[in-house]
Amino acid sequence: MKLVRVGPPGEERPAAQGADGRWFDISEVSADLDGAFLAGDGIAQVRDRLASGSLPPLATEPTRFGAPVARPGKILCVGVNYRAHADETSLDVPAEPVLFMKAPDTVIGPDDEILIPRRSTKTDYEIELAVVIGRMARYLDTVDEALAHVAGYTIGHDVSEREFQLERGGQWDKGKNSETFNPLGPWLVTPDEVPDPQALELKLWVNGALRQDATTKQMIFGVAEIIHYASQFMVLYPGDVINTGTPSGVALGHPDPKPYLRAGDVVELQ
Repeated sequence: MKLVRVGPPGEERPAAQGADGRWFDISEVSADLDGAFLAGDGIAQVRDRLASGSLPPLATEPTRFGAPVARPGKILCVGVNYRAHADETSLDVPAEPVLFMKAPDTVIGPDDEILIPRRSTKTDYEIELAVVIGRMARYLDTVDEALAHVAGYTIGHDVSEREFQLERGGQWDKGKNSETFNPLGPWLVTPDEVPDPQALELKLWVNGALRQDATTKQMIFGVAEIIHYASQFMVLYPGDVINTGTPSGVALGHPDPKPYLRAGDVVELQ
């Protein structure tokens, strides 16, 4: 099942896609796709009501998709999670997941405009599989139980400013948290449609040129391992988002002159 939030920024309403490809209004079930909806039986209710035909169709086809989860409490990110990406950026392959955070105000819809920061010359693209948490995860005992805490999967764009991130001292936060630096979506795909999160293709184009082409099978740390590991250090709440790392092909990994993003560029992710 695919769940979306449609409408103008700040006025999104939740919808779900039926088996016939049409979109249905699910605001009778929940006012939004937030942590409370994901933690309860909202997904099961939507599935049942789609099956029974008791949800009203959207009056018009969506013209804008918002991020498929409202107000994430936190966006947890995994750095250097593909060996080829480590190689292209001259970083060591980590022995444990490298974790950092992005602020909730970086999240925008998948087709919204990314703002290049003032004085930026090294804004970079990064496609990632994004995982949305559906059940609280705290000190999970085993990796095997981790995927039961997933509400669904979507596409994350971990936009980065490399000078801010790597050349200005301190942690990576300065290069990761500019407004609009985490387009997300368009839809949240429930786990029944993703039987193996380690068997998904990731592709990214800039102005029609393929820059990233990989599969989640190439992750150093898989989705379940990331969730289990993170739960030992922090509580993961329903609605939290995990960006699971980017494969090779980012601008930083190219020879000079590196193809960083410029105003007017179009980035497409799949």
